[in-house]
Amino acid sequence: MGYRQYPYFKRICMQHASIYIASAEPQSGTLIIAIGFMEMLKGHYSNVAFFRPIIPDKREDETHIDFMREHFGLNIPYEACYGFTESEVLQAFAHNREEAFFETLMAQVDALHQAYDFVMIDGYPRNRFASTFDFDINLKIAKNLDTAFFPVINAQDKTTADIINEIQIVMEAIESEGCHELATFVNRCNEEMIKDIRQEVSDFGTGKQIYLLPEIKEIDTPTLRQIVKALDAKMILGETTQLNHLVRSSRIAAMSVENYLSRIGEDYLIIVPSDRNDILLASLLSYAAKNHPNIVGMILSGGIEPNPAVITLIKDFSHIVPIPMFTVRSDSYETAIAVNKVHAKITAEETDKITRVKALFDTYIDKEKIVQKFRQSENHIITPLIFQYRLFEQARSIRKRILLPESEDDRILKAAAILLQRDIAEIILLGETTSIQHQAAQLRVDISKAHIIDPNTSDLREPFTRQFHALRASKGLTLDAAADTMEHKNYFATMMLYNGLADGLVSGATHTTADTIRPPLQIIKTKPDISIVSSIFFMLLDTKVLVYGDCAVNLDPTAEQLAHIAVSSAETANQFGIEPRVAMLSYSTGDSGSGPDVEKVREATRIAQKIRPDLLIEGPIQYDAAIDENVAKKKLPDSKVAGRATVFVFPDLNTGNNTYKAVQRSTGAIAIGPILQGLKLPVNDLSRGCLVDDIVNTVAITAVQAQQVEKS
Repeated sequence: MGYRQYPYFKRICMQHASIYIASAEPQSGTLIIAIGFMEMLKGHYSNVAFFRPIIPDKREDETHIDFMREHFGLNIPYEACYGFTESEVLQAFAHNREEAFFETLMAQVDALHQAYDFVMIDGYPRNRFASTFDFDINLKIAKNLDTAFFPVINAQDKTTADIINEIQIVMEAIESEGCHELATFVNRCNEEMIKDIRQEVSDFGTGKQIYLLPEIKEIDTPTLRQIVKALDAKMILGETTQLNHLVRSSRIAAMSVENYLSRIGEDYLIIVPSDRNDILLASLLSYAAKNHPNIVGMILSGGIEPNPAVITLIKDFSHIVPIPMFTVRSDSYETAIAVNKVHAKITAEETDKITRVKALFDTYIDKEKIVQKFRQSENHIITPLIFQYRLFEQARSIRKRILLPESEDDRILKAAAILLQRDIAEIILLGETTSIQHQAAQLRVDISKAHIIDPNTSDLREPFTRQFHALRASKGLTLDAAADTMEHKNYFATMMLYNGLADGLVSGATHTTADTIRPPLQIIKTKPDISIVSSIFFMLLDTKVLVYGDCAVNLDPTAEQLAHIAVSSAETANQFGIEPRVAMLSYSTGDSGSGPDVEKVREATRIAQKIRPDLLIEGPIQYDAAIDENVAKKKLPDSKVAGRATVFVFPDLNTGNNTYKAVQRSTGAIAIGPILQGLKLPVNDLSRGCLVDDIVNTVAITAVQAQQVEKS
């Protein structure tokens, strides 16, 4: 059987066509970086989406989305460009709904991936949540969206040492969070410091791309349009093209003409009472003169219309473009305060600024190097939320019928309600209908969509009895014994599965593992190429998912059985998008040790490699050499598995069971399992101490296994 990856879950291990740009503080210039990237992306992709996980509460405070949609002509509705408002995020975390928050974002971005070639994600400044969260919410989001991360650092008014320290802190935070950083942007640098900073970062020796962008005053300077809009000023003279001009400073003209003229400069905005005709005319003369500053405009305060004769005189200077003039109702002092509060922004109308931004990006960013690094990078981040989200989405898309025979258990009914509510699977419960419905009502759970079958009164009981008798007659089973056996829910459920009346079976909440496995072994049997039923646990660590087998079923397997466990575990990993790199564990690595236990693992490795030569299988190997790349370089430097193993096969049940529990306790990993493997049809076992979430996860896994059975 050749290696193949199942399409849906392959996406778990693939780097999405997306990037995440974010800063830890305001005014870092993330939009500048986003503009440069978007122009680059539009040159490679025809259909690009722009997404902000969090936006301000007020629509008017959100400028990035409208800018991107308008300037780059993005074919995406505004509502699809964001996830939550700031207050919605705070409320979600305050009410312990953070998991739902991340799941919703994953669903939204996943939908964008289906509809667009590339998704650019623009983060929200962390400082907005500084008093609430002790973590960087952008890193949390980026990790769960499995996307490449580009931090933007604000270097304005900082020393070289400050900037270097911040770069190191950001890098360490990204690495500790498990995110995949492709490049760091340090924006708004003092040009005189860039050489020193570049020298310092070159000594890091990290191989990471760090780009230093100088402060461009023009980009951070408001335009006349922005000020006029903020003041709600009325234009009485001038042309709309002049609104793009930069306002470098503002002055109140409240003095004599001679003093006024000596205090104005290039691109100044003059605030003057409407009745100061002397200032208006002096400004016109200065504007027209060759060796005097060109003011950018005049705001006439006080709400008084200027003298018409003066305006007519100004218009008569036809050989020059008139000074832009505006009127406001506020007085000069109030107007000046309002002008000083206007922050520079980049809008789609600010064409001059946009040109400067693109030029800045072109000059200081090695775009080809970033593209090459992006294509070469392998981002295999799989958080527990990513794994479970993809798992539920896959199960929801195929809607398999899963049997839950232990309907008398409260946990089963609660899990059934969740599965039905989330449309993860069709659920079949075994038991007396009235009793099950009464129990569900007492638990306040809705199982109205479940199919309920009572084995004691079902028309299926008699044909199942005859069929089971035929299957086991050669083993000495009598018809009466077969009839008695059908009273056991697990046997009745297995017969339903055998006859195609269900797609999968999950039991073990109240039954032992033996009671769960025995009926399938007698009725369904193992796969033709597998001689043993075994189990695996999915170990959901912070940034990856590992497969551990066998930690629940086989006490002390032989070398041949261990080989089959390895092959089954690799195939199960493959079904769920985890590229199988199999480590056959022992207390010795390579040829360093000997003894009966080591020889068993060595022989099992040889057999497994013979059965599946297409798989990467290494053994014997110690756990630390299998999982730690630094240890692997010393013990097995040429191995393709050592340090990168994804499937860990333990030599016996004692070792496996103790190890998975120790890893779970020490790392906080989520263990999903035991998941049975080797049977022709999907049957899964629940530990009797399982939680409701464990049941939900196991049912979803069983549904996906059922789909693979159907395909094969």
